Amino acid sequence: MANVTVLVGAQWGDEGKGKVIDVLTERAEWVVRYQGGNNAGHTVEIAGARHVLHLIPSGIFRPPTRCVIGNGVVVDPLALRDEIAEVRQAGIPVDGRLFLSDRAHLVLPYHRAFDAGRERALGQGERIGTTQRGIGPAYVDKAMRVGLRAAALADPDFPMEIRRRLEAANVQLRQQGHAPFEVEPLAEKLSAAAAELAPSVADTAWMLDEACRRGERILFEGAQGTMLDVDFGTYPFVTSSNATAGGACTGSGLPPNRIGRVIGVLKAYTTRVGEGPFPTELNDAVGEELRRVGGEYGATTGRPRRCGWFDAVVARYSARINGVDEWALTKLDVLDGFETVRICVAYEHGGRRLETVPADLRVLAACRPVYEDHPGWRQPLRHIRSPADLPPLARSYLVRIEELTGVPIGILSVGPGRENTIVLPRPGIPA
Repeated sequence: MANVTVLVGAQWGDEGKGKVIDVLTERAEWVVRYQGGNNAGHTVEIAGARHVLHLIPSGIFRPPTRCVIGNGVVVDPLALRDEIAEVRQAGIPVDGRLFLSDRAHLVLPYHRAFDAGRERALGQGERIGTTQRGIGPAYVDKAMRVGLRAAALADPDFPMEIRRRLEAANVQLRQQGHAPFEVEPLAEKLSAAAAELAPSVADTAWMLDEACRRGERILFEGAQGTMLDVDFGTYPFVTSSNATAGGACTGSGLPPNRIGRVIGVLKAYTTRVGEGPFPTELNDAVGEELRRVGGEYGATTGRPRRCGWFDAVVARYSARINGVDEWALTKLDVLDGFETVRICVAYEHGGRRLETVPADLRVLAACRPVYEDHPGWRQPLRHIRSPADLPPLARSYLVRIEELTGVPIGILSVGPGRENTIVLPRPGIPA
């Protein structure tokens, strides 16, 4: 089923998936978000204007592409309503193009309150570094089978159910010494949002199956990244959902045999937001320069991202976990000014060389990166439109990434705009 593609982050998120998705949606009829919540942000730059999305798939900027928020996403109805208003204000049509799975779970105000309270209660070094958007508690309710799903948005009893849940949450908040909610105004606000969102609620699993049977092109949009996956990431410093390619099936209702291609998105270096081990992190002037040139600040929170050299161990691991067919490599231009660029080819721990990511975080935190040094190309790349025009030193850097990961590069980004993107007809950088 080559018409179904999964685009997945291969590092700790923030790899530039929004831009790559925007480029790919020129040839897609459906774009599907399948996990996470409004704790993730995708940034798309169009004609010099910068747009940040948190719940709506990036395909919304490519009319008439239809967009689906799948059942694997947890959805804050107030945040989604506001985001729809922002997209409309930008002149983008939404009606009849955006669909919300009736099986998606809702993030409600008490989830945010519990999330923030838990982070405050944890000591330094124990905090996960969540965005405090209520994502984890919403997934907890889902697993405990007490969550509220989007189908309820169209239920006439929704206002009554919301009041009941807010009053129950207030009991718990008072027990924890926190201020309770003002139930009535909040219930009215949520009920108004529900009325606005109800027309977009649909059985999206059925819709996607029908689209697949018609041969329509479907693009799955992952949020966060592989190293934040709840099972395969740097647990417990992870998100609360499956950010890997396997999550596309469970988070949408489309079966695995429909997936035809997996594209992994990598930065030409590595970043992460939040707490947890990060073997190639640079706490020096080089790391600060990567942050400055790359504009490495969270699209959702504005937090400065931790920056480091490219980690081929993480990339190999992600390629294996996700079954990556080709890479989309972004932000190569950020490295233009560096005299030397480095690649972590392995880890060293206790005198042993490690070729993959260990599950034990104590081991990972103690790992030292084993580096290869490559001379920098020291010239701007944003004007380049063909891989054959890349400076030889830039090409050799990319070819080495392909060799170390065993995956060819199929898309190369050398700047933030749509025009700064090179799509190779056949994946693989010419040496």
